[in-house]
Amino acid sequence: MTAPNDHDRYSRQIRFREIGEEGQRRLAEARVAVVGCGALGSTQAELLARAGVGFLRLIDRDYLEWSNLQRQSLYDEKDVAEALPKAAAAAARLKAVNSSIKVESAISDLTPANIDDLLEDVDLVMDGTDNFETRFLINDFALSKGIPWIYGAAVGSYGLKMPVIPGLTCCLRCMVPEAPGGSQETCETAGVIAPITATIASLQVADALIVLTGHRDQLARKLTIVDVWTGEIAQMEQRKPNPNCQACGKREFVYLNGKHRAPISLCGRCAVQIHDRDRHLDLKELASRLQSLGPVKVNEFALRAQIDGIDMTVFPDGRAILKGTTDVGMARSLYSKYVGN
Repeated sequence: MTAPNDHDRYSRQIRFREIGEEGQRRLAEARVAVVGCGALGSTQAELLARAGVGFLRLIDRDYLEWSNLQRQSLYDEKDVAEALPKAAAAAARLKAVNSSIKVESAISDLTPANIDDLLEDVDLVMDGTDNFETRFLINDFALSKGIPWIYGAAVGSYGLKMPVIPGLTCCLRCMVPEAPGGSQETCETAGVIAPITATIASLQVADALIVLTGHRDQLARKLTIVDVWTGEIAQMEQRKPNPNCQACGKREFVYLNGKHRAPISLCGRCAVQIHDRDRHLDLKELASRLQSLGPVKVNEFALRAQIDGIDMTVFPDGRAILKGTTDVGMARSLYSKYVGN
């Protein structure tokens, strides 16, 4: 079958008056980073790829599990069986969906040390993350570079999204000055249903299309809250940048300037990520050391081992995810014991 030309592929989108030929050209020239390739990010990435965004960089630190398939439609059972990193599996799928765009994968945690390399050359950042520390880092970076980003979150049947346009709208820290303390609902404790993640991701992509096609003046500058179970939808007007906000007002980018990050318990999972390492590991050599302790799998992306009731995934840069505990101290101890200091 002959491959369609771009006009055929995007004909229905081009017929939408607000996009048209010029908007489609702008999309083809656009560069977007999707941070997090879980339920939100994988849907964002697919919609953006199908819309013809010319360059996508997919950034994710995690690997696929069976529980992902309930709401992450970009992946299939084969991806899970092979324990593929989400970013790699997503990139492979999107290249098959649209071969006319460029898709890059970065199997990495977004940190102050690598954020310049991963985000500096993009026009827009999409939030598919699962913790406020990373969102605050994106917020700091976007404000410092004048790059727009689209915040989103979902848990249970409830979710929210908000565009952040530096200089025009308030930023995330205007709305949430500090990460919420105490016990918070997660996908692990409250569950999550696919309609809310698909809804929030779609609303985020709609904002992205408005920004990327040059219609920022038409962007609804609002925090949108949706509950797909109760059918409730609410919106709150976004204020202008707050001059007293540490980030967009005072321009004190404390998350961007951080040199080290502590281990964190992963949202929605009984797991801890150890990511304050900067080292190169020979995964095959590590596999040979661990194989007598329990089942071990290794490929070019990561090593997975089951030891002492803990499912440990170790990446070539030394980062690790330990599933089976939320105790940061225990995770550090196991990392030191089996991977080394």
